[in-house]
Amino acid sequence: MPTYLSEIVAAHRSAAASDRRDVDALRRAALDCPPAQGFAATIAAAASGDGPGRGGLAVIAEVKRRSPSKGDLAPDLDAAEVAAAYVAGGATCLSVLTDRDYFGGSPDDLVAARAAAGVPVLRKDFTVGPADVFDARLMGADAVLLIVAALGDPELAELARLAADVGLDALVEVHDEAELDRALAVGATLIGVNQRDLATFTVDGERAERLVAAIPADVVAVAESGIGGPDDAARLAAAGFQAVLVGETLVRSADRSAAVATLAGHPVASRAGAVR
Repeated sequence: MPTYLSEIVAAHRSAAASDRRDVDALRRAALDCPPAQGFAATIAAAASGDGPGRGGLAVIAEVKRRSPSKGDLAPDLDAAEVAAAYVAGGATCLSVLTDRDYFGGSPDDLVAARAAAGVPVLRKDFTVGPADVFDARLMGADAVLLIVAALGDPELAELARLAADVGLDALVEVHDEAELDRALAVGATLIGVNQRDLATFTVDGERAERLVAAIPADVVAVAESGIGGPDDAARLAAAGFQAVLVGETLVRSADRSAAVATLAGHPVASRAGAVR
């Protein structure tokens, strides 16, 4: 792992270790929540043309204030206002950073964005324990992020199972072939391929295209990081990705609705044996 990711994961593990809340009580509360919206199903329907809109590449638009590598992006953004703008531009789903210390986010951002937009929302954070999964459901998320590089195989399997138990989809993020194998081994049905190399921080689109070809047709494939505009979106759709997750490009745009619109709807190519 690169230094920044190691540091963030270590901080989250430390916080989890000091959390004295009753995990069983959190699970019961999560199970009592109203049903979540289907995050993966909504993306699959949008990409196939079975959902609202014109069909084609779905956009998961991210509410993101800052990042460790880029610093402040939009520190004073209004999460509800940004979410509404994204959906007006055709975003299928939202991703909301809830990490405070490194990304300037909060659970309040997720609550506000979901209320304003009404579309499925991913809690974008560093999930390291059961309480993180249950908290995601309690704050109104429809999906939770599991980063394969940050988790051992037993953890990955347990957290994926707990997410399913409380009605959450799990976006399982991979960076290379070995991580893709690990994601598939735990039955992941929603896989994100991060195009950014964890060692060099460079964007490697060729690797993303190579990996998506190995993702089974019945698994929803999402491309993440390094998506700068419609050319990138079109390339990834042509490779077989059903969605792109975009943060920096959108949050920095002067017209966020228009920026989303340029990314959405590109024709999605079938992967081998694809279910359509």
